[in-house]
Amino acid sequence: MKDHLAFALAAAVSLGLTLQTAHAGDPAVTPEPQPAKKTSTMPEGAQRCVSLPQIRSTRVVDAQTILFEMGGKKTLANRLPRKCPGLAFEKRFAYKTSLNQLCNTDVITVITSIGAGASCGLGYFEPWVAPEQIGGQPGDGKLEAVKTPPN
Repeated sequence: MKDHLAFALAAAVSLGLTLQTAHAGDPAVTPEPQPAKKTSTMPEGAQRCVSLPQIRSTRVVDAQTILFEMGGKKTLANRLPRKCPGLAFEKRFAYKTSLNQLCNTDVITVITSIGAGASCGLGYFEPWVAPEQIGGQPGDGKLEAVKTPPN
């Protein structure tokens, strides 16, 4: 039984190599080059984590974007890998971390009027500048600043 299996395997491999060699120059048979597999790469200028004491405030922009106002007048945009149900409507979230930093591997939980809502993973923290700070008009960029009511 082993001999038959080994022979069949050897024949299949040999046939495959023969077919591949016989048609290597034939454009009708030559396989198309495969695109490179997408890898999860960190965007240029982005960071994986932010220091919790450096976070001054947060603003929810939409179901997939949160702005983190940091010390030193720096703003970082966190684009969640997926839309987070309820985040755009509630505009509030909580997080729990055992470290002194918040990272792209951490999870936020939407706070609703009746308690905890959806839990969603964070993305990378990318530098963000308001359009009006670089000569544009408010709303020129993809991200809209969310006005929060005074306390």
